[in-house]
Amino acid sequence: MKVLTCAIPGLLIIEPQVFGDARGFFLESWNRRRYGEAGLDVDFVQDNVSFSRRGILRGLHFQNPNPQGKLLQVLQGEVFDVAVDIRRSSSTFGKWHGLTLSGDNKRQFYIPGGFAHGFAVLSETALFQYKCTEFYSPKDEMAIRWDDPDIGIEWPLKEPLLSERDAKALRLRDTPPDRLFN
Repeated sequence: MKVLTCAIPGLLIIEPQVFGDARGFFLESWNRRRYGEAGLDVDFVQDNVSFSRRGILRGLHFQNPNPQGKLLQVLQGEVFDVAVDIRRSSSTFGKWHGLTLSGDNKRQFYIPGGFAHGFAVLSETALFQYKCTEFYSPKDEMAIRWDDPDIGIEWPLKEPLLSERDAKALRLRDTPPDRLFN
């Protein structure tokens, strides 16, 4: 397993060791001891699976209070995945990091609490799995506009399909400060 750091502190890209041959492959998607030794010593309490079609963009979502750290992986298909730092005291506040996750590259992306998260589906369909460090709490969930010009995410989609909630999301600068992280 290889762990890569990002320019924004806290974000990790994990390249699991893949054992493959003509029959297929095997990989360990989570091992508490091995990941802990690699610096990811967290407790996951919930696993989620999301299925979406080409052109769908979900996000940018976060929960506060009760922030969720997430270990993300695409099992089938391809997405452009994004984390935005919304920790007000951070030197990288409002900055984003994006990468392609796919069933082919088998990469994982760890996003700690204090970030907004979103993804855009690039393949015909995508099956997306993620582990969370906190339970889902609808009353604590917020969203930031996917196309907030102050953040400037370079999405590979120009006219994505959005949920009504995501289409009406606030810009980061209009989000109440008490809903962001310190």
